[in-house]
Order: sequence, then structure tokens, then C-alpha cells
Amino acid sequence: MAKLYFYYSSMNAGKSSSLLQADFNYRERGMATMLWTAALDTRSDGLVRSRIGLEAEAHRFRPDTDLRAAITAAHRESALDCVLLDEAQFLSETQVWQLAGVADELGIPVLCYGLRTDFQGALFPGSAVLLGIADALVELKAVCHCGRKATMNLRVSEDGSAVKQGAQTEIGGNDRYVALCRKHFSAALKG
Repeated sequence: MAKLYFYYSSMNAGKSSSLLQADFNYRERGMATMLWTAALDTRSDGLVRSRIGLEAEAHRFRPDTDLRAAITAAHRESALDCVLLDEAQFLSETQVWQLAGVADELGIPVLCYGLRTDFQGALFPGSAVLLGIADALVELKAVCHCGRKATMNLRVSEDGSAVKQGAQTEIGGNDRYVALCRKHFSAALKG
């Protein structure tokens, strides 16, 4: 029975690297995969790209992309063994349910990788639904500067100070976000 998986973490835990490793493992065994990433992340240019230099071409999803229809069409052309999706926090509730249908009705495992929470500690919509309905939840670990597990994403300004307000989504990497444990996240917001 195929499952819907959600691999989640804070920034800098290796989500994209893990996705690319899983993709490699399937392909190495002669299996067909389909990769997806968020069109919203314009830095990726249609690639799943890790900080350690690995990358692979991917389809890009937008808020209005019917993932189930796109995956079904590709599966009819050439049987898929796995679907891997990066930046899963940007999925809509409808899209998460579409992916659940891919696993349940098409029998294709779906591996989603994304952030659990935003820079204010709130769940992203896609992550909230995945946490609620995924068959398997896997937390990937990042490390705070103190050595504890980093679970939070602190947004920082150009001068390095904590950003407390703003849009939920602002694309950026290490220049805009710092992975912290809850203690240091809270302290940074109070400071």
C-alpha cells in the first residue's frame, strides 16, 4: 500500500538533500520518479537544489496546479514508482488531498518535504494538512548554535536583527533565516 509521507524540519536540516537521495535511490534501481517544487521559490529555477550542491530538474507547482491530474497524466504515459515534492509548506489544502489521492488510488508513494512552521512559529497551510493526514511523519533534525535541536525559523533583517512581523512567505536562505531552538528563537523575538 502506497503512503503519503511528510518529512519536515526547520531550515538547514537537509530536506532537499534527503529528497534528492531518495530520488537517486529509486532511479538507481530502475524506477521512475516525478519531482516537484514550488514555482513561488524563484531561486530554484525549476530545480530541487540542496545547499551541498546536489540538484535535479523538477516540475513546478503553483497554487492552482492540479497535482493529481498532472501526476495521473504522467503515470499513464510511463508508470511512476514515486512522487517527490519539495517546499511542501506551499501546498494548498486541496493539493495535499490530491497527493493523498495519488497514494491511495493510484498506488504511488508520495514523499513531501517542507518546513513545519514560519518565522512566527505558525504552521504553514500545506504543512498543517500534511501533519493531519500523512501516513508517516518524519522529523529531520537541524542544529541550533547552542547544540540543541533547531525547530524554529527566525527571519532576520539585513543587519541580523529578528523580524517580528511581515508576510508569512518571504523567499530566502541563510541571508534571511536562521534555524534556532525554541529557547533562542523566543529570546531573539524578545530582544
